[in-house]
Parts: sequence; structure tokens; C-alpha cells
Amino acid sequence: MRVVVQRCKSAAVSVAGETVGAIGEGLLLLVGFTHDDTDEDLRWMADKVSSLRIFEDESEKMNLSLQEIGGSVLSVSQFTLYGDCRNGRRPNFMAAARPEQAEAQYLTFNDYLRTKISVVETGIFGAMMDVSLVNWGPVTLVLDSPRSKT
Repeated sequence: MRVVVQRCKSAAVSVAGETVGAIGEGLLLLVGFTHDDTDEDLRWMADKVSSLRIFEDESEKMNLSLQEIGGSVLSVSQFTLYGDCRNGRRPNFMAAARPEQAEAQYLTFNDYLRTKISVVETGIFGAMMDVSLVNWGPVTLVLDSPRSKT
């Protein structure tokens, strides 16, 4: 499992010109799955994302988590995170999980996040989406689950 974490002042996702998810301060997550991801990976990632200390405290040090600031999450599925561009000019997406597997994992991952974060907004799995954000910092991190082989 791979997640791109972007700390944001605000973020939104729209489909066909209609906003389907929007948040204020918090994290925009671009979420991708591979073939061998397990429930353990989903739980680990939800815990990691919700407890990452990437928000400033009163001393302006990254010392507070999303949970501690009461921030929100906008979770957007993105299979292209597993695009392999090492050979040729066209990305190879063979490492990305099949849509039926990835959709179930995406829904479960978001459910796990909701046990830790009160506001979790989402995009629409498989839809062509427009994502906007005001990246705060900017702070952008890439997280791979510990068992990730790709």
C-alpha cells in the first residue's frame, strides 16, 4: 500500500464539475494498493496517517498529529501510484491491485480512518476526478506499508 500525504489548508475533489468531497485543515491522501496488501497493511496505514506528527506546535516544530489538531482527511484513490516508469515511455501498472480488490481495500481503509479521525471525505473510486488543494508548508510525504515489495 502506498499513500502520498499532503498537509493542506484546504482540499477538494470533484467529479463532472460537482464537488464530492472537501475539507479544511488536514491531510489530502492519494491512496494506491498493490496485489499483496492485507488488512494488516490497511490498519497500519490508517494508524500511521492519523498519528504522524507533521503539524506545528506553539514552538513551530512539527510535533502534533492530525488527531491532536482535530484535522480532517480527504482520501482519493489513485492506482497510478504504482505506475512503473523505469522502462520505456509508457507507465506499467501491473503492480497496481485489480479494481475490484482495490475498491474493497479503499473502502475498508477509509472505514479504519473514520475510527481515528472524525471527518474523512472521499473521492469516487474509479471516477475521473479533479483534485485541488492548498498545500500547507508545503509538506508532502510518501508512505509505503512495511510489507510493501514494490
